[in-house]
Amino acid sequence: MSEETVVGTCHELAAGDFIVARYKGALVHRGRVTERVPDYGLFWILDELTGGRRLLDMADLEIALVCSGVTAPKAPGAEPAAA
Repeated sequence: MSEETVVGTCHELAAGDFIVARYKGALVHRGRVTERVPDYGLFWILDELTGGRRLLDMADLEIALVCSGVTAPKAPGAEPAAA
């Protein structure tokens, strides 16, 4: 099971960090941080759930950093096809 640490500001995040984002307790985004705009509480991720790049707002979501020693969960269908 993965370990998560809830973060309160973008200053606690860095490019390459794996995060999960929840809205009212429901998982809505999951992926790696690509850029931050910490003065505005915003950051970009490459979302594994949708496959797209997403701009997230710390004020709207609960953001948790997934500990680096834990393997990040794979998105459904992310496994390569067997040869």
